[in-house]
Amino acid sequence: MSTPERHPRNSPGKWYVDTRCIDCTASRTVAPGLIVARGGQSVFARQPATPEERLQAWRARLVCPTASVRTEEHEDVPAGVFPEAITDGVFRLGYNARSSYGAHSFLVRRPAGNVMVDAPRWTRAVVAPLEGWGGLSDILLTHRDDVGDAGRYASHFGARVWIHEADRDAAPFADGIITGNDPVAIHDDLLAIPVPGHTEGSVAYLHGQRCLFTGDTLAWSFERSDLTAWREVCWWSWPDQLSSLRRLLDHRFEWVFAGHGGSHRLAPEEMKVRLAALLARLETVT
Repeated sequence: MSTPERHPRNSPGKWYVDTRCIDCTASRTVAPGLIVARGGQSVFARQPATPEERLQAWRARLVCPTASVRTEEHEDVPAGVFPEAITDGVFRLGYNARSSYGAHSFLVRRPAGNVMVDAPRWTRAVVAPLEGWGGLSDILLTHRDDVGDAGRYASHFGARVWIHEADRDAAPFADGIITGNDPVAIHDDLLAIPVPGHTEGSVAYLHGQRCLFTGDTLAWSFERSDLTAWREVCWWSWPDQLSSLRRLLDHRFEWVFAGHGGSHRLAPEEMKVRLAALLARLETVT
């Protein structure tokens, strides 16, 4: 088998992204500024020069669903790459699935049972730490596109799987079915908020009035340093997505954790101001 070709727009050096990249943005969100978009895909803008940048490069390598982030020399995977602690009790799992176009998945550690939000590809590198942390009680699926290997994780850990009824055909093994457009309390600290638009059955999940897991409905743009949403990848209804974003103004949160695009923290008051400003911009997009 031939070696995948190095994209010519990578910076010189041992780290590079090959031409199999599907431009899913996953590597750019874990290594912002180090890996950038050029020529219709991700490339290294510069070589990692600090311990933190080298850790970001490894995260990019293990998050890439096509294994396109590569090094010219063999190196063992260092400790501490994934799960990646982002804030108290919330981790990025890495090992993004190609079947979900490289969407990020997350873990919330809770005394009442750990919760996975969307699912990575099946790998012992994810299973082992989850076993060490007591397994999973629930898997929360934001929409049909980001199911990944949720069925295998659910079967292994005996976890309950949640999805909206409108997207249920993408996860027929799901046993927690969300209906309608009204928020539903899954647990005392977990609220399912239907946000139809990107897909008919899109759902955001709010943990502790602090962390909002948005799937493909809302994200942070590192390029703009602001909240963003995408008309061009809205598969169901853009007017519905705008209505869903407006309903999110009713909820208090300080973190946005996105399936695609960046994740970021702002003070809750600033998050609301930014979301209202985003809506004002998006309402001009037809």
